[in-house]
Amino acid sequence: MIKPLSKSSKNSLSIREKTYSLLKKQILTGQFQPKKRLTEESLAKKFGVSRTPVRDALHKLELEGLVKVAGARGFCVPEDSVEDMSEIFEIRAVLEGHALACVCKIITDEDIQSLKKLVQSAEQAFLSGKLEHIFDYNTQFHDLLYGMLASRKPRLFSIIEDMREYVLRYRKNTLIHQDGVRRSISGHKKILMALDLRDPKLCERIMSNHVYEAKEDTIRDI
Repeated sequence: MIKPLSKSSKNSLSIREKTYSLLKKQILTGQFQPKKRLTEESLAKKFGVSRTPVRDALHKLELEGLVKVAGARGFCVPEDSVEDMSEIFEIRAVLEGHALACVCKIITDEDIQSLKKLVQSAEQAFLSGKLEHIFDYNTQFHDLLYGMLASRKPRLFSIIEDMREYVLRYRKNTLIHQDGVRRSISGHKKILMALDLRDPKLCERIMSNHVYEAKEDTIRDI
């Protein structure tokens, strides 16, 4: 029989989980420059914890490929290559295609109207020359889409969110160019069409194509 965690064990586990989640979040959102050295001591001081949870988090993130060893007792965020980004987008195309096929089975008319309003807002911002707002509308569109899966398919939702966060810092740069914005808005209109038809196979194909278009824009920008 497994013994229940003591109060101190629970607190220790919570600190380890929070440290890992916070460090991962900051890496995914680009708060650490590639090749900048990360040490247990500096991160422990930054997060206000001991070095043990930081050490655990770094080793876990190393296994996930988000940090790599850099000298004695140090780590760094690896520099993304075109090959790395290509692989991530190819995985996203499969996962998000499947996700949209799942969404189309549960989406309501009200949800579709909310998505349409975001596309209309993005299009209006584009026509008004306010390209700086496009990224936010784009992010809200995908947040709303995949948020519908959070309680029904939490593992799929979590994996997709991690991958989206990893590329958002690059995606933001592509959505300040007119060609990138046009493709994004056009892609979202096609997604809405597929959702309106409640066609899972069409949804999967449309979303996969949309992700591959984003891949081309992002790699071109890199």
